[in-house]
Amino acid sequence: MLKDNFFTGQPLFTQLLKYLPKGSIHSTARKLKTDHYCKKLTSHYHLVIMLFSVFQKCNSLRELVTGMMAWQSRLKHLGFNFYPRRSTLSDANVRRTHEFFEQVYYALYNQHKDKFLPDSRSVNDRLYIMDSSTFELFSDIMGGAGDFSKNGKRKGGVKAHLVIQAKHLIPEICYLSEARENDRILMEKVHLQQRSILVFDKAYTKHSQWQKWTEQDITWVTRMNKNAVYQVIQQMPISKSQASKGILCDEYVLLGRGSNPSTEIIPARRIVFYDKSKKRQFTFLTNNERYQPYTVACFYKKRWAIETKFKSIKQNFQLRYFLGDTANAIKIQLWCALIADLLIRIVNAVANKKNWSYSNLRGLIRMHLATYVNLIAFLNAPEKALGRLIINENSQLSICLDST
Repeated sequence: MLKDNFFTGQPLFTQLLKYLPKGSIHSTARKLKTDHYCKKLTSHYHLVIMLFSVFQKCNSLRELVTGMMAWQSRLKHLGFNFYPRRSTLSDANVRRTHEFFEQVYYALYNQHKDKFLPDSRSVNDRLYIMDSSTFELFSDIMGGAGDFSKNGKRKGGVKAHLVIQAKHLIPEICYLSEARENDRILMEKVHLQQRSILVFDKAYTKHSQWQKWTEQDITWVTRMNKNAVYQVIQQMPISKSQASKGILCDEYVLLGRGSNPSTEIIPARRIVFYDKSKKRQFTFLTNNERYQPYTVACFYKKRWAIETKFKSIKQNFQLRYFLGDTANAIKIQLWCALIADLLIRIVNAVANKKNWSYSNLRGLIRMHLATYVNLIAFLNAPEKALGRLIINENSQLSICLDST
């Protein structure tokens, strides 16, 4: 008897793919015409292959294709009866636009965002963090940033701009660009709900956009540049409790220089905070007049969560070696890494056991991607689910031996 007859159900990887919005995938493919002139390697199958590559941390097209060949029998549940050649997959990464994978990510997020919807009554659930991180490339494919190397060349790089929800570390806004692009390119794309709180660093200095967020009832918190020009309007008293926490100054100012017509003059609140643990002084800017000064300082302290997010993506997914040498192929791989990250967050939210560390959960899924075990039962109790699987296999094997 064939080995496949000893198992029931579907492999864990197939169960993960069930969370993908299949209807949105097909409608997006029709809208962007990404399946035109494609005989077998459809957009859906291309997405599945790239997700397999991301989960398995494949370093090359040969590794990916041979892995898919070994998985051919396990993908019959999805209707895929062939494996692509390296040349076919390479051409698809060049020709099929990365916008398809981008829209799949947002469709997946919108379909399952009820699991991560913030509670408007909680301040922490309304906190968002904005930042960017660069993934270096070995050849000058996309424009890099920084100093030139000794040979007079500058490495290429792709920059990922994210706005994440601080509590669940879920990217709500994603944008990919060349590394040489200014971080401020993301600011006009940020549209949040009223009463949201947005935290960002000094790279996002643009007074006109800050004022728009103020008019949209969005609280923003950032650090003040050393060369910023301001005029003090009102000095606010500092209570003893706030002073004991490190607050040195709380005042209302006008930001901007009247002699520079390109810089809009806007009102803001300036807070000076001394961190006793780091023995450093920080100056924050915000448009909020209601929060206590120390609360504003704590908001900015939580900005470190997005650095942890970038570190997690870089460590848990293969984003050092890319499967293509074009900007489109690189962006496809990055979008698929974000989709895989979101899938892991979704199944973790669905499972009853919530205390998984991300690296452990990611490692378990990668190790058992081909295992025929119930996904949610496995996440709730891995040893118990695998024990039942072994018992089931042994019982089926004994039945087959007895019948012979």
